[in-house]
Amino acid sequence: MATTADHLRITLDGRWREVRERVRGELDDPRFAPHYTPNLAIARTKTLEQMRILADLGYAANGFAVEHGGTGDAGGAVTSIEMLAMSDLSLMVKAGVQWGLFGGAIENLGTERHHQTYVKPLIDLELLGCFAMTETGHGSDVQELETTATYDATTGEFVVHSPTPSSRKDYIGGAAEHASVAAVFAQLMTGGESQGVHCFVVPIRDDAGNDLPGVTTSDCGLKGGLPGVDNGRIMFDQVRIPRENLLNRYAEVAEDGTYSSEIENPNRRFFTMVGTLVRGRVTVGGSAAAAARVGLAIAGRYALQRRQFSAPLSKSPVASLAPRDDEVLIMDYLVHQRRLLPLIARSYALQFAQNELVSAMHDVQSSKDPDPQEQRELEGRAAGLKAANTWHATRAIQEAREACGGAGYLAENRLTSLKADTDVFTTFEGDNHVLTQLVAKELLTSYADEVRGMSPVDWMRFAATTVSDVVKKRTAAQQILQTIVDTRQDNEEDGSLFNRGTQMKMFEDREEYLLSTAARRLQAAQKREENPFDAFNFVQDHVLKAAQAHIERVILEAFVAGIDSCEDDTAKELFGEVCDLYALSVIEEDKAWFMEHRHLSVERSKAVTRGINERCRTLRPHVATLIDGFGIPESLLGSAMLDGDGTDAVRLK
Repeated sequence: MATTADHLRITLDGRWREVRERVRGELDDPRFAPHYTPNLAIARTKTLEQMRILADLGYAANGFAVEHGGTGDAGGAVTSIEMLAMSDLSLMVKAGVQWGLFGGAIENLGTERHHQTYVKPLIDLELLGCFAMTETGHGSDVQELETTATYDATTGEFVVHSPTPSSRKDYIGGAAEHASVAAVFAQLMTGGESQGVHCFVVPIRDDAGNDLPGVTTSDCGLKGGLPGVDNGRIMFDQVRIPRENLLNRYAEVAEDGTYSSEIENPNRRFFTMVGTLVRGRVTVGGSAAAAARVGLAIAGRYALQRRQFSAPLSKSPVASLAPRDDEVLIMDYLVHQRRLLPLIARSYALQFAQNELVSAMHDVQSSKDPDPQEQRELEGRAAGLKAANTWHATRAIQEAREACGGAGYLAENRLTSLKADTDVFTTFEGDNHVLTQLVAKELLTSYADEVRGMSPVDWMRFAATTVSDVVKKRTAAQQILQTIVDTRQDNEEDGSLFNRGTQMKMFEDREEYLLSTAARRLQAAQKREENPFDAFNFVQDHVLKAAQAHIERVILEAFVAGIDSCEDDTAKELFGEVCDLYALSVIEEDKAWFMEHRHLSVERSKAVTRGINERCRTLRPHVATLIDGFGIPESLLGSAMLDGDGTDAVRLK
């Protein structure tokens, strides 16, 4: 008979539940047991060996079209790689680079000639590749990459070159040792003109592992984490490749050097190309969230074993070295509940939002004729949730480490490696601040053309209608969510803060206000004819806050929709309390804004704090259930301090 934890897990697993269950079983194999291996050579060898096991299990096939030798299950591919984060983040990154980034570039930016040549070998790991986009001098600003690929019409070849020290391809996973081919992003030069950044297939090593002529690779060496990933650097010195090595789905160069593309606008062409690679960003966010759940599960389990200090008025033995029954479990302290339970609640919220994102990505990428607007919305949501997930992982794992005291600092208890391995995720696949700004720009530019030339009166009328419509566009279960908001009962009593409609309206109102006022400030700056950069820079903090409010609203809506999908009443009720804790925690963190803008009175602000404390108390008996609901196999917790049945083993004297 299914337990409440089972129903939590089933609901949280979402659309690809069967994939998650299969991966859980496969990762129970001792060969995937979590490990601490700081030696680079050993760690890299182990990770590559694990990759070959995954290849034999068919992990790569989901990510590729049926006609290219895959199964065409994009959502299943992302879910599978995300689950690897519970075992080893190095393995997850290595798999993501090979099959997600390198393989994704070949499939999504290439055409039949590339698919026939490369896809099957890279799925089977007969061909190991890397994704050479980032340069020493340019990371987030991909359009300004300095590497060039100049077409030579006399030989029918592109000449790939690194013209400056800052054009060196840097931090490239696989480039230090294993990759023999790179998907290189470079400025396409033909006829003396640049046609912008395009992607090329460039061999970098021979069968013996030696650099090919004109290619110089080097090793990034020790990093803060991810020892199993061979990050390296690549420099090109007039490296010649055939014309056919241009991944030409969106652009072609004829034998005589004539450039052509069905997308005439260079900016639109570039963003269309990189938009097809959104899967990597989705995977990074989901994997960080999975690692956070592991960290919180370890800390939560420890808090249910570890005792510290006697309860007041308890009778203490005069002298005894035996365990004391009157010592208090650290999870029974409110301060400890407040440290961990809101983060557990946020993990549930983020996973529901991630499920919605993966589903949207799958539907868009499975369509033969994807809607451009849906593609653009997908890119914005992927950027926002990648930032939210990775920032959460950094915060949650650090809190989990501290919550376990000295035991949390031991490598054998895994939290230090989780922290080290996920740290780079906040800048990996896009710096989080840049991605948050991208979210805001998407929201603002969806109506920017319409506000030009409007008078202040016209703008105010516009802001009261159109901006509101943009904000209230639901990402899931539209009818259910709108009904909840419409039937809310707002009042000043403490209990109303547990009203779901009230919570959602507070999130909506904050987003709507921040977006409309950000747009208004931008418009005012434009009317003053300020330098465009100065105008935007002046309100950048406002713009980022608007984007953050939007992301948190999307997450809450996904949580509410997820609760509705739960088929067990007991689990649904527990989900509801967890959702309360998430919503109230977000409000508490932004109390200053809500009070400044009169969405919270002083007394109601105090009620938020009381509400969080109340939810921590009511959820305390269910901590073990909530942890089990994450669905992390026991073999993947990998923490020595959780061995045995608790009590004595974790008493640090």
